[in-house]
Amino acid sequence: MKRIIFYVLVVFLFSSCGNETDLTSKLWAELDLEATPNTLTAKEKKAGWQLLFDGKTSNGWHGYNMKGIPNVWTVEDGCIIVHGEGGGEEQDVITDGIYRNFAFTVEYKLSERSNSGIIFQVKEDPKYQYPYETGPEIQLLDQGDRPIRDEKQSHGANYAMYAPKARPFHPAGEWNRLLLVVKGNHVTHMINGVELVSYEKYSDEWLELRNSGKWKDFPDYGKFDEGHISLQNHGSKLWFRNIKIKQL
Repeated sequence: MKRIIFYVLVVFLFSSCGNETDLTSKLWAELDLEATPNTLTAKEKKAGWQLLFDGKTSNGWHGYNMKGIPNVWTVEDGCIIVHGEGGGEEQDVITDGIYRNFAFTVEYKLSERSNSGIIFQVKEDPKYQYPYETGPEIQLLDQGDRPIRDEKQSHGANYAMYAPKARPFHPAGEWNRLLLVVKGNHVTHMINGVELVSYEKYSDEWLELRNSGKWKDFPDYGKFDEGHISLQNHGSKLWFRNIKIKQL
């Protein structure tokens, strides 16, 4: 009987991983990659996608712990642009909405040697200075000719937690497309159609990484299962467009 139970558990675990991969691939296939930026096609609307950026205004976004948008951010040429004036208090922008189970996609373009991120499950509260104190970050980084000293801080990583499994990135000055999927405790990063990171929040592995690395000094990191989504200013110029979400 014990052997039967063991095999059932193994099959369940492998099928669960497969289901999450299948879901990410399905969501990627729902996106019209050649569509006009900042629009929803009939296919995307039918699948339940919604725009988070209209290409003309900052409606739906505000500065972290503030009203309005910090001056370092502008909307130009169909993009939300961060102009790279060195990260500080009230410099990141976040969605007005709060999300729990969702798929989020955005096109982003890096400048040379740029450094930024997309942070989710962010708690907005004056007791925090930065979104990264509460939410996991997808690292956006142009390595340039710099050596990679820590894979967990490289482009596409779950910053300081999980290194990317591949490097499907386009160089600075070219567009990349990110898909982030959060369903229950499972999180997946996909960039340019390639799955980079997949992990289970609160797993033994996740808890060990969270409690032994950089985040051990941030008591509320990863504490929240729903929250805002943030675009980070970290002193570099980046462009964002085609920002869409689907609640799962």
